[in-house]
Amino acid sequence: MKKISIFGVGLIGGSFALALKSAGAVAQVVGMGRSAASLERAKELGIIDSIGSSVAEAVDGADLILVAAPVAQTEQILASMAPHLQPGTVVTDAGSTKSDVVAAARKALGGKIAQFVPGHPIAGREQNGPEAAIVDLYIGKKVVLAPLPENTAEDVARVASAWRLCGAIIHQLTPQEHDRVFAAVSHLPHLLAYALVDDIAKKPHADLLFQYAASGFRDFTRIAGSSPEMWRDISLANQAALLGELDAYMTQLAQLRAMLAEADGGALEAVYANAQRARHNWICTIEAAEQQNRQGGD
Repeated sequence: MKKISIFGVGLIGGSFALALKSAGAVAQVVGMGRSAASLERAKELGIIDSIGSSVAEAVDGADLILVAAPVAQTEQILASMAPHLQPGTVVTDAGSTKSDVVAAARKALGGKIAQFVPGHPIAGREQNGPEAAIVDLYIGKKVVLAPLPENTAEDVARVASAWRLCGAIIHQLTPQEHDRVFAAVSHLPHLLAYALVDDIAKKPHADLLFQYAASGFRDFTRIAGSSPEMWRDISLANQAALLGELDAYMTQLAQLRAMLAEADGGALEAVYANAQRARHNWICTIEAAEQQNRQGGD
């Protein structure tokens, strides 16, 4: 690709740029964003080659555009580029929700909706900003594409190819399937981690509690170090599915509380054992897939 433009040059967008540069897949990377300081830092770090002087300049002649900003900003960003979007340019995103992003894209792009291919890289770190970007973030990680009926096979293939060059493995879901799945395995865990840390921090003896918090607490709450703005937007964007998962989890907690109150050790152990088996099977599946990917790469 001669030129790609990235709206949002933090962890996700910055890592995408670094990976494509490392693969020798792009000649020029243009950055856009709200923070001049972040853009300058991204340029200093070699993540981007130049800062777009305007949306029109950033979009002009781009083969691929990645929107890697909080999902609530998607409509505004797409609307700003719509008048300048030329045939042959493909736009994708990295948002953690898809139904709302698709609705925003349809509203913002109108007749140019066919040029937008929704996507979501399943990778991240608790750090934010350009300094958090790393070249190998996506190696072996899944990227979910949620193509629209209007998308051409060639445009979907261009987006998929870019992510593969970053080392990612491509999957496809509908926007609705995506949001139901990630409400359960991503959005709810983030909500729970934030809630636990916030609860501990508000206690009068919080300093003492944090003093003795060890690896289990650190591992469980790692994702509470993620961007509050981003996860606020994700939570609200996937509100219905997330509420359903939260209600189911609260039912599970109520059952566990009853078991504990009744000192029903057998019931508690049964829940713990089922969870242990399920997690073990999941980890084995992941390790087998990683082994297969390594063999395929060899």
